[in-house]
Amino acid sequence: MGASRRDILRMAAAALAAVPRPALADGYPTRPIRLVLPFPPGGVFDIIGRPWADKVKASLGTVFVDNQPGAGGSLAAQLVAHAEPDGYTIFLGSSSIHLTEMILREHPLLDPMKDLVPVSMVAISCFGIAVNPAVPVQSLGELIDYVKANPGKLSYGSAGAGTLNHLTGELLKSRAGIADLPHVPYRGSGPGMADLIAGQIPIYIPAMTSQVLEFHRTGKLRLLAITNPERLTVAPATPTAIESGVAELVVQQVIGIFAPAKTPAPVVAQIGAANATAMADAAYRQSLIDAAVMPVTDWTTQKFNEFMAADVARWLPLVKAIGVRLD
Repeated sequence: MGASRRDILRMAAAALAAVPRPALADGYPTRPIRLVLPFPPGGVFDIIGRPWADKVKASLGTVFVDNQPGAGGSLAAQLVAHAEPDGYTIFLGSSSIHLTEMILREHPLLDPMKDLVPVSMVAISCFGIAVNPAVPVQSLGELIDYVKANPGKLSYGSAGAGTLNHLTGELLKSRAGIADLPHVPYRGSGPGMADLIAGQIPIYIPAMTSQVLEFHRTGKLRLLAITNPERLTVAPATPTAIESGVAELVVQQVIGIFAPAKTPAPVVAQIGAANATAMADAAYRQSLIDAAVMPVTDWTTQKFNEFMAADVARWLPLVKAIGVRLD
């Protein structure tokens, strides 16, 4: 992140040059490509995935989006992992879904590090702590005090059990010393956000998107803090959780394109080159920033794998302490 426009263009050109035209799969692609998204419409994956599919059409032809929610994103990951490895079924996945399979299941649906190959990273997103406006608090510190003063009377929602949204809520409880704040899992961000706005649930942990910011600006919800290390460019008035007094509450997920293992290397390279071309477009990068996510232009497969190793080491003690399991 933070590379200059000249550097980004140079990387895009290098990626394209690294894919010799004769080495590409014959005629690939010759039919539409299916981009599987792991959650219902309305969340950060939809906000990133649909514009991406449109942006790479010039390089890959038709890319259609297929939302396949369930099991915290793992059903979609499993579907892609078991698809024909020919480049016609790809996945907008994330480090958080990898994490779910690696530390939260006794019987994993897949081994994401072996069954999926990372093609290109697209963006990094963080999470927010949001409340219904009827909750009488104006800051994260006030929320923590209010929850402690009303044990058992509030709950918080997330996009699903075992999602990074869920673990963020548990990390908040751990770091703030909150003993009684039950978790309510939803099937994706859209349904959970709808219930937050309707007042059916008082607290929600959303992945940050432009939609969350718009709901905050129009008073439909109150965004108290974000889990990014620094404030977002598009929301300079919203403090970080650390600024709000909750030490170590920094949570991010890396979102990118994955393909089934054994997908031919030339096909993987061609998809990666299409992504590099998209990421070299300043307008596209700005659209991601406006959507409250941070574009990624310099992540290699090795860097993603190192991030995953660090994330597993970080989250495993909390998962063991709270005893959360998905099977």
